[in-house]
Amino acid sequence: MISRKIAIIGLGYVGLSLAAFLGNQVQVVGVDSNKEKIRTLEKGTSYFYEPKISYYLKRAIKKGLTFTDQITKEVVSSDFIFITVGTPIDKYGKIDLSNIKSVSTSIAKNMTNLQNNPSIIIKSTVIPGTTMHVVKPILEKNNLKESIDFGLLTNPEFLREGSAMQDTISPHAIVIGGSNNTSINKLTSLYKATYRKKPNIVKTNNITAEVIKYANNAFLATKISFINSIANICQKIPGTDVDDIAKVMGMDPRISGLFLKAGPGYGGSCFPKDVQALISFSKSIGYNPELLEAVQDNNYKQVRSISDILEKQLGNLKDRKIGLLGLSFKENTDDVRESVSIRLIEHLLDKKSKIIVHDPKAISNTKEIFLKKITYCEKLEDIFKLSDCAVLMTPWDDYKKISSKLIKKLQSKLFIDTRRILKIHDKEIIFISLGIGQE
Repeated sequence: MISRKIAIIGLGYVGLSLAAFLGNQVQVVGVDSNKEKIRTLEKGTSYFYEPKISYYLKRAIKKGLTFTDQITKEVVSSDFIFITVGTPIDKYGKIDLSNIKSVSTSIAKNMTNLQNNPSIIIKSTVIPGTTMHVVKPILEKNNLKESIDFGLLTNPEFLREGSAMQDTISPHAIVIGGSNNTSINKLTSLYKATYRKKPNIVKTNNITAEVIKYANNAFLATKISFINSIANICQKIPGTDVDDIAKVMGMDPRISGLFLKAGPGYGGSCFPKDVQALISFSKSIGYNPELLEAVQDNNYKQVRSISDILEKQLGNLKDRKIGLLGLSFKENTDDVRESVSIRLIEHLLDKKSKIIVHDPKAISNTKEIFLKKITYCEKLEDIFKLSDCAVLMTPWDDYKKISSKLIKKLQSKLFIDTRRILKIHDKEIIFISLGIGQE
């Protein structure tokens, strides 16, 4: 074990993944205000689905990982305090920093008379200027020591849900933003001692580090919206295949093939929120980010593209029984936040359609949204028995085994594959792959 003590405040995807990883090598205390969440974690069980996280979590607990629902003097006496709380957007599209402010206040009030000088690290996604112009003044005001060096650093994360542990263990880059070289070097030393493979560490100032995270996510969202636009064009050109187009584009080293997989649109807790937050922030400083607004608009229109295909094939969608395969915003997670499937359900309910759904992991989270407004299938086969048609939304491995025999159970024998994971050639079936022009 490395002789360092670490506190991680906020145990969502980012915080818990970090705690599960670092807890195998360093003394870690995880903090979250949700007592029920803490009780679940203390049993070695993750409250959300994420591959491999339970394995690392249980190992870390055996090595001394602890949890608490309070920010105490003992917590803030750690060598490093990572802030990983959520930063949602409000109804106006602006980032909500209330969690950041609350945690910063609690940290400062418990820091009085400390013998050590902890580094406070903002890992949450925050708009430019938050670390130095929001967090720092709160720490100074509540600690009553305006000259104290809080070792304030900005250290954004780049993990992907569904591969959060892998991305935490093997980050493609680590960005450390700060104004104090001592604090920067202190965190750099921790990371170098923690990772077996030396990571690429980029050192910069706080505000640049904050912008890096938004720029990174906004660019990836742009790539997705771009290839989805190409897919929509291909849909209208018989014989074209968007995957072949993306493959060749990806061979160009200036582009790369990552995030060029066309589909029904991006979702999740990061891309939609971060693009909107960057749009709102940009406007607040006098710049109209037209490109980002177009990216966002394009993404939301993907739902209508799927609806248009359904209406073209089925006519009026009122009372039509439409089956959706996949509810999470991507495979290998149960997260339905900003999921395109959720938006599509809402859209189809407005058209008075009857919705039947299946997902290997996300049924429970979806029930919290729609309650009894839609029908839930625990067995994959049931959705084909109950539906007029089906739309594959999330590319779970479970769906790669869907056969022509199963599809023929659909009343209309219409199947739309928005992810192009199936190859169905049966004249009795109306099989439509999003992004492949129909002959």
